[in-house]
Amino acid sequence: MHKGNILYATLKSPDTLPKDILPLRSAQPAATSVPEYEDVDVAIVMESTYPFLKGGVSAVVHDIVTHNPDLTYGIIHITWDSNSPQTDLYGMPANVRWVRTVFLSMEEHRKDFLAVTAKDLGMTSQQRTDLSHRLFDSLYALSEFGDVEGLWQLIDEGLNERTRQYPLWALLGSKEFMQALQERLPQLNLSLANSFWTLRNFFSLAFAVLGETMPRAGVYHAHTTGYASLLGAAAARDHDTAFLLTEHNLYVRDTVNTLLDRNMALSITSEDYRTFDVTAEQRAWMAWWTEMGRFCYPSARLITYLYPSAITEAARLGTDIDKSVVVPNGMVIEEFDEKYRARQRALATMEKEGSNYVWHLVYIARVVPIKGLLDLLSSLEILRDRGYPNIHLDVLGPTEHVPEYYEACLAKIEALGLTDHVTIHGTVHVRDMLDQFDLLVLPSYNEGQPIVILEAMAAGIPTVGSDVGGVAQQIADNLITPDGRTIGPCGETVTPGDVHQMADGIQAVIGNLDGYAAYAANARLRVQELFQMHEVMSSYNQIYRALGDLPASGDLLDPLDDELVPAEL
Repeated sequence: MHKGNILYATLKSPDTLPKDILPLRSAQPAATSVPEYEDVDVAIVMESTYPFLKGGVSAVVHDIVTHNPDLTYGIIHITWDSNSPQTDLYGMPANVRWVRTVFLSMEEHRKDFLAVTAKDLGMTSQQRTDLSHRLFDSLYALSEFGDVEGLWQLIDEGLNERTRQYPLWALLGSKEFMQALQERLPQLNLSLANSFWTLRNFFSLAFAVLGETMPRAGVYHAHTTGYASLLGAAAARDHDTAFLLTEHNLYVRDTVNTLLDRNMALSITSEDYRTFDVTAEQRAWMAWWTEMGRFCYPSARLITYLYPSAITEAARLGTDIDKSVVVPNGMVIEEFDEKYRARQRALATMEKEGSNYVWHLVYIARVVPIKGLLDLLSSLEILRDRGYPNIHLDVLGPTEHVPEYYEACLAKIEALGLTDHVTIHGTVHVRDMLDQFDLLVLPSYNEGQPIVILEAMAAGIPTVGSDVGGVAQQIADNLITPDGRTIGPCGETVTPGDVHQMADGIQAVIGNLDGYAAYAANARLRVQELFQMHEVMSSYNQIYRALGDLPASGDLLDPLDDELVPAEL
């Protein structure tokens, strides 16, 4: 749901709206809802992930909740509509006091959003004209100068359930708004009707996120920009508490690239929606997501990133570097002790069998285009043609998400004569199988800081992966320990989509047994020194307590301590 092209396709024109949800007449805004949820220390705000969908971000959030049992949590789950998954896949621990779902779909808000008319504003024609221009003034203040206060005032007056004096969204049904729209947004380059429907879509999404009072929390912790960030920032402002933002990946970049069907590894800046050669409708949606990020960043008291280069890239989207800090993902390294010992024994087998040894490569990801399995199959063909026949690839991960891509992979395996060299397992319990593999290969076009790489590292398995997100920081960059030691790489990075580079990277690792052993040792050491779960979770605990003005708990790490920030930042 949260990817841009889905919302774009769903909301892009009035033709997509059923006739039976046209505006009703003479209804009033909803009254303030009665609080139903107890106050919590932290409300975690998620978009289409935890606890109803599995994945890397969900796993990290579950770790945060379970490794900080001394704090109470609520979960705010943003999803499209009531048909979306709503089965708890994790089993909420006792310190999660509630889960609240927020729907984005206009249909879910039919009564409250679609029922008002311009008359419900209770304004004269001149007042509606003034309000329309004030709205456009606020939008321009954000886009041109980064000034957010005008929009926040309008949200407080016209959207916030507890403070609103009038239903701001009713303004769209007024002739005064239509006149102002013609005068103030000619750069949309859309017809008046399409301009209206586009802004109406934006208003409906804003209403869905901002129109209900959220339960009170000391800290609202959003795990993306976009709608989660907008909700978290607004709830913190409403309750006069703190907003914390974590960027597991760069939502604005990923959403815009999805919308435009671009290579997901390409960066995006806050100016691109003004300059890209795109359709008028695409430009409007680019502006929506870009400016939403710029609107929310100033509200965050602290912004955490998983890897250093994300801060630099986010700065081009409007974030504030001065309140940014790296807090990586972490592993409970003791859980991998048995796998690590097995991998050490495998080194002796490699030495004994020499050129007869069959190298077991593993791809651990969904079988979908963004993860690049088709590219990896081409790389295997290249390696076979170079004289590396003793390679077997195991594919672990769901195959049902994009059936046509999975079928294309099967066809390519057959066409290239790789049937004996590739085994597709589907969904499995990855950790149970880790000791069977010599090398993790990750040909993705987009990643944050992949948990699967940290799992492989904890087991002493080198990685060859695409140079996207934080992969280089995980496996290729020299890292400095708190006591000043340098830990070398534990794998190779390659350009995403370059099948020859991927083949070269694999060959570089498995073609030198001494180098392989060094990579394996470094993999384990990097987790031991810099990606330990208890240190990461202690950092989150102290961040929560500092931002939420909660009593200190135990001997915790300073979240701004240099040991959380690799040397290259």
